[in-house]
Amino acid sequence: MDYIPYNKKLNQRARELRNKSTLSERILWNYLKGRKLGYLFNRQKPLHNYIVDFYCQELKLVIEIDGGIHEYQNEDDNVRQRQLETYGIRFLRFTSSEVEKSPKVVVHTIKEMLKILP
Repeated sequence: MDYIPYNKKLNQRARELRNKSTLSERILWNYLKGRKLGYLFNRQKPLHNYIVDFYCQELKLVIEIDGGIHEYQNEDDNVRQRQLETYGIRFLRFTSSEVEKSPKVVVHTIKEMLKILP
């Protein structure tokens, strides 16, 4: 399935999240925007009934940055991920501290993943 349905009611919330990005999201976005890694990524992208941090439609790849709140909503994240995986979407997850402390390591990991994706 090439088209992944989304809840149009999430568009406004996604816009708000883009305008209030976290430090780790801003750091990673500087590496992803403008096809810097060879692929178009969108940030705060509505997919199905969720908003993901970064999404590459061409590769069906979601990149998520998990902040402290994710420690308490781990099961919700797993349900969300499993539901999106039914559309053929793959996930890469990083913690906000990984992105903030070692952004080049995170980007290297993403580049390695991009090499093996079809």
